[in-house]
Amino acid sequence: MTSDAKTNKKEILKGIIRDLHRGGDVEELRKRFAELVRGVSGGEIAAMEQELISEGLPEEEIKKLCDVHVRVFKDSLEEQPASGYIPGHPLHTLAAENRELERLVARTREALAPLRDEAGERAWAAERAKLAPLVQALFEVEKHYLKKENQLFPRLEEKGKSGPSKVMWAVHDDIRAHLKDFRRALDLGDRAIVARTGTWVLQEIADMIYKEDKILFPMSLEILDERDWARVKEGEEEVGYAWIAPAGAWAPGAPPKGVDAGANAAAEYRLALDTGVLSAEQVNLLLTSLPVDISFVDENDTVVFYSATRDRIFPRTPGVIGRKVQNCHPPKSLDTVTQILAAFRDGSRDVAEFWIEMNGKFIHIRYFAMRDGGGKYRGALEVSQDVTGIRALRGEKRLLDWDPTGPDV
Repeated sequence: MTSDAKTNKKEILKGIIRDLHRGGDVEELRKRFAELVRGVSGGEIAAMEQELISEGLPEEEIKKLCDVHVRVFKDSLEEQPASGYIPGHPLHTLAAENRELERLVARTREALAPLRDEAGERAWAAERAKLAPLVQALFEVEKHYLKKENQLFPRLEEKGKSGPSKVMWAVHDDIRAHLKDFRRALDLGDRAIVARTGTWVLQEIADMIYKEDKILFPMSLEILDERDWARVKEGEEEVGYAWIAPAGAWAPGAPPKGVDAGANAAAEYRLALDTGVLSAEQVNLLLTSLPVDISFVDENDTVVFYSATRDRIFPRTPGVIGRKVQNCHPPKSLDTVTQILAAFRDGSRDVAEFWIEMNGKFIHIRYFAMRDGGGKYRGALEVSQDVTGIRALRGEKRLLDWDPTGPDV
């Protein structure tokens, strides 16, 4: 296909989407698409949406109508051959998780079916018992989404493809919220709400599987190279796997970015600080032994460090290093992040703090503006701490209460 033909094809695709956003008839636009353009790939749809975002169409609008986009292009997407990923490759693992998720969605739908008819009331106790472990298993999708958000999306952003992270992350958050609604309805025992919320979130999950398989994964394979995939692979273990383990020991054809022969020498490097001298190893041990999670963003809003503590409160993976901090937060948090950084940069604020309750823990989150000796802004430090135990302290403790015969001696 000539470059002029490709350009014309892309403009046709963009025109169809623009008409959709103006309220055009879906079936009519499907026919128009079938007459004018055939064989569109997932990568072309993603590239088209990226261009529309770059031209000023809000990501929220793309998110709102992305299901309609898929409906318009579905026939063409179905014609695309199934991709064969190498076992152990990040895409093979993500696709295998999707196959398990499809089975889980089918089983959950089966358990929900009796609740939609009149006999549902009589079957409620038995179906509720069936649903509880299925709903709990659905929450494992968090690991799948975190691998996309922290490992895959940063690499796509480096290639100029920010659309998937901005649009899909927002949908991830919708699914997360609706899964919680589903579990809450099940805990409360409201049969009608369980049926309604369950049906809704299962469809959202199924739609996301389709978009990944038909659009995100083929596009990613098309634009990322072996070095990029090595970096995607790098943080998988830290996030974990949903329902399955990798099927093979895939090895990239190129070393991960930043790995060189000088890596060992760096470990011996000693850093002269204001009040002492530490080796690189000692600095790393110090930062990972603190009872807090730390992330550092430089003056250009780029994530340059996080402490890989054993029990991190909020997951981080190597994929966030070098990523703009604005892309490391879900879209709904972007305004808050932007406001904090702007206040730090103009000097009107030095600290921002929040506290939340999460999974039975009380989490204290603080952001600090980092300034050099001349007061120039050099970045922001995020510090998160589980203070559940600290809040519960009473009275005083002045004596060591270790067992002298125990392992602590």
